[in-house]
Amino acid sequence: MLRRDLMRGAALGAAAIAAPAIVRPASAQTTTLRLHHFLPAGSTFQQQVAEPWARDLAAATNNALKVEIFPSMQLGGAPPALYDQARDGVVDLVWTLPGNTPGRFPLIEVFELPFMAGSATTNSLALAEFGDRHLRQEFRDTHVIGWWAHDPGLIHTINRPITRLEDLQGLKLRFPTRQAGRALEALGASTVGMPLPAAPEALQRGTVDGLVVPWEVMPSLRLQELTRFHTEVPGVPSLYTATFVLAMNRRRYTDLPAELKRVLDQHSGVAWSRRAGQAWDAAAQNGIAAARQRNNQITSLSAGEVTRWRERTASVARQWLADVRGRGANGDALLSEAQALIQKHSRPA
Repeated sequence: MLRRDLMRGAALGAAAIAAPAIVRPASAQTTTLRLHHFLPAGSTFQQQVAEPWARDLAAATNNALKVEIFPSMQLGGAPPALYDQARDGVVDLVWTLPGNTPGRFPLIEVFELPFMAGSATTNSLALAEFGDRHLRQEFRDTHVIGWWAHDPGLIHTINRPITRLEDLQGLKLRFPTRQAGRALEALGASTVGMPLPAAPEALQRGTVDGLVVPWEVMPSLRLQELTRFHTEVPGVPSLYTATFVLAMNRRRYTDLPAELKRVLDQHSGVAWSRRAGQAWDAAAQNGIAAARQRNNQITSLSAGEVTRWRERTASVARQWLADVRGRGANGDALLSEAQALIQKHSRPA
């Protein structure tokens, strides 16, 4: 029932951003935008977000605006270089994780603090609203098409389940962002930073004992085959999320013909974030099913353990507040607003 409702919600979100097709003059040339990202072609991002979005843009412009998608870093470079590829015009669009460049985008990290996260849809809508108010300056080198954040992250391990705080002591875990890394260190784990595409090999080689990722991404990298134990932190807020942006080269955006820019704007912003979040939430069920199919062990922390974990990781938020105060930002106000937006978008519509 949950998966059917989420898939229906994703379909409604896709329909909501459809715009009337424009009439394309017979002499008009096709504008093709190159979109570069770090996950495989079979990932949720490409299959459920990027490709439908590209089809919508083509339909709404009578094929005057097309998007060509390059997964798995096919155009070169490593995942941490993606944002600069958009900034510098190496490509037109990138889908990237700001956390790949730790400390460069400190304000967006408020959503990555421990025990902030709701569902992907909740996180993405809250971030979209927050981003338009507070993050445009931080990402001023590009034109951001959409903001969003994934479904609640959890811990996946190879050799032992995690049921209490003590089970994490000394465990080598791959982490996605510096705030997630700080949280894991506060909990007693040893952290190993690496881009997500490198994680499967690290698991196979024993470089790490596990990793933290959301359910959604598991099947595309076959992580359910490389780990056996999965620990969820139930409830809202959950353990963590990571933030993402779809960013466009600013000059490429500015130079678009007015009618194409209008259509692109109609397929950007909150509606785009809603589509991405709903797709992520629906796809999470696939990750859970893949783990269960292999008879992996899925554990939910007890309420008492969740309290212990929250208390242990409270220092991470304090450190972030000190960091952004040093940059002249009112971290307390930003944190309060982000929490309020997550609560707002967690409520039933």
